[in-house]
Amino acid sequence: MNPTRRLCSLLLASLCLLPTMALCAPQLARVNGVDIAWTDAGSGEPLVLIHGFGDCASVWTPFIPGLSKQYRVITMELRGHGSSGEFEGPFLFEDSAGDLLGLLDHLGLEHVKAMGISAGGMTLLHAAARQPERIEAMAVIGAAHHFPEQARQIMRGTPGNLPPPVRAFFDACATRGPSQVDGLLKRFHDFKDNDEDIGMSAQELARIQARTLIVHGDRDEFFPVDIPVELYTAIPDAQLWIVPGGDHVPLFDHNARPFEDAALRFLADPVE
Repeated sequence: MNPTRRLCSLLLASLCLLPTMALCAPQLARVNGVDIAWTDAGSGEPLVLIHGFGDCASVWTPFIPGLSKQYRVITMELRGHGSSGEFEGPFLFEDSAGDLLGLLDHLGLEHVKAMGISAGGMTLLHAAARQPERIEAMAVIGAAHHFPEQARQIMRGTPGNLPPPVRAFFDACATRGPSQVDGLLKRFHDFKDNDEDIGMSAQELARIQARTLIVHGDRDEFFPVDIPVELYTAIPDAQLWIVPGGDHVPLFDHNARPFEDAALRFLADPVE
């Protein structure tokens, strides 16, 4: 299957899970000149959840009931996504990391646990390297510290080769309509030329102090398995979970319960 068609099938699988539980209406925090949308549910230690590129907080809805029994679950929508505000220029992970850290300041949270999908995981990697004391533990799912050629190939084909179902996936999360989707797709396309912002060195990754669980599918269309292995090698005391047969975001369908159980165990129990 070619990369664009495969991406279509992946996104549709995620889209089917969005209506399982409605999140409460988001609040907005003005951070770095951008309105960042966030919600919370439950009580206890704060656990921040960050979605992937083109997505929104609703992707986490299958997991909110279980997670919120043990944590104050805070969802954050990346700049330009969902109900978060628009901004000028390219999408940079340094900026989204700054948005996360600014949101923590806004909420008065000195440190948190967190999970991030794809672009959300990359946001966490940047934030945890910039301010290591702020992220106590994190799970990064389908994330990368640099874009390999196979990811750039998919980016070059967007938005020109975008199948209608993939467009529908973006539309489902866009509160501002088609113009918001067009902007996100252009920025996704522009990732093909992103060399410095996403290019984290082993030395930068070694600054991370957070207990880190790296979750990755062995059939990830964007990032081959050597990417999570490099993260595992560079981040001190990281743990690596390669999901057999897993795609780019191997969290759903039959993987949903094993992921939630493993994530809760990891977040709760430091490795001795």
